Amino acid sequence: MEAASAIELCRQAVFTSLLIGAPLLLVGLLAGLLIGLLQAVTQVQDQTVSFVPKAVAMVVAMALSLPWLLQRMTEYTESLIRDIPQVITGG
Repeated sequence: MEAASAIELCRQAVFTSLLIGAPLLLVGLLAGLLIGLLQAVTQVQDQTVSFVPKAVAMVVAMALSLPWLLQRMTEYTESLIRDIPQVITGG
């Protein structure tokens, strides 16, 4: 395996990881910002008030984006398996 091939595999893995994690992280970020704003306005500083809505929002986002996430993971896995002969032979 050449260094360029290893670097390209790592780049694809990192990009795919970021792409897969982005929807849930963005939903968690937005939910946290909204809940933090609501807590600041109402001066309710209970930990469960911030945790439960964020968890629910992230579960909903996961349910809605799951087909897309699975498609991206499947495409990445197929490309890895398809490129095994090229990586082994160094071509």
